[in-house]
Amino acid sequence: MYNILIIGPQGSGKGTQSRKISERLAIPAISSGNLLRAEVERGTGLGGRISSYIEKGDRVPSDVVDQVIAARLAEDDTVRGVILDGYPRTVDQAERLQVIMGDLGRQITHVVYLDVPDSEVVKRLAGRRVCSNSHCAVNYHAEYNPPKGKPHVCDVCGGQLVQRIDDHPEAIRHRLELFHRDTEPLVSYYRRQDILHEIDGAGSIDEVGVAVSKALGIP
Repeated sequence: MYNILIIGPQGSGKGTQSRKISERLAIPAISSGNLLRAEVERGTGLGGRISSYIEKGDRVPSDVVDQVIAARLAEDDTVRGVILDGYPRTVDQAERLQVIMGDLGRQITHVVYLDVPDSEVVKRLAGRRVCSNSHCAVNYHAEYNPPKGKPHVCDVCGGQLVQRIDDHPEAIRHRLELFHRDTEPLVSYYRRQDILHEIDGAGSIDEVGVAVSKALGIP
């Protein structure tokens, strides 16, 4: 069984690689960001609270994220395995995830770290476009990965492509600061557990995909 974490800075390709692995292994790819944005779309009180953090590029409080992730991991489609993208973001969250998984009789088997320089992250995020349908939320890039069909329209569901509010320059720089401060320690944390696979994420989507598949032993 594969229970995989994909970690790396925003714009490193976590979502893209998660979907590729999901297709290969037929297990769900779960993006914490998509789950939180879906809550915002529903217009709930919790969604309003989440929105105020996302707009500033700040982290949503851990207790909220933990609750949303735990509920999703308890759903039936995760029993055969799962890919988590964007969670955990801190060592504290990693320890809570271990408890959540343990309560479900599971454990994390592989951690993929996509290492991408800050300059490349900024370049990627400036051109990133995402499907506005929260149930789809496929990522594109104006230069590197534009839709194959109509401009500004998602190839998968026909939704409108938009620039996320947290993909503007000030929010990008703030999120990179948070990544280096809070998330990079996860690399050492999972290296000590001998389940970390470090991948150069600066290549093309296909190049990175080949490296990830090789690291995970996916034929």
